[in-house]
Amino acid sequence: MIRIVGISGSLRQGSYNTALLRAAGASMPADSRLEAASIRAFPLYNGDDETAHGIPAEVAALKDAIAAADGLLLVTPEYNNSIPGVAKNAIDWLSRPSVDIPRVFGGKPVAIVGASPGRFGTLLSQNAWLPVMRTLGAQLWNGGRLMVSGAGGVFDADGNIVDERTDAQLRKLLEGFVAYVRSHAKPTA
Repeated sequence: MIRIVGISGSLRQGSYNTALLRAAGASMPADSRLEAASIRAFPLYNGDDETAHGIPAEVAALKDAIAAADGLLLVTPEYNNSIPGVAKNAIDWLSRPSVDIPRVFGGKPVAIVGASPGRFGTLLSQNAWLPVMRTLGAQLWNGGRLMVSGAGGVFDADGNIVDERTDAQLRKLLEGFVAYVRSHAKPTA
């Protein structure tokens, strides 16, 4: 069973990206599953707080979940043509302390997708994530991209995908990513 951890980079109640993450969970290929994780409880990163209090329990739990997973799906909004602050803050916490980066991100297959009400989807945000993930030593999957544009017409009021083309693209992307993850999975003893 391939296990992927998914993170939405949005805290908004009606987030299109959280809806996309839920849709991905419901669209996973056979013999794989997606576990949606939340970054909602992460405080703003502050090195002084880390020194004084250590890693918050919520951060430590997600670090362990990512480290134990076969892959990571990052579902990112695009704010001001770049990475949303709350998502970057989460990755900054997840990379602390720096000696733990290889355990959490080293060689971890990562796919990046996103949704936006704008016309260009999340192209610039996804591109901005690339050097961050490379710096952390993740294995970026480049076998497909999903940049949902005009998200207001793609999702209904309950956050369900109502656009057949987007639904098909999501399923195809997940099939490719899971196949990639499977080919990079560490053999079990």
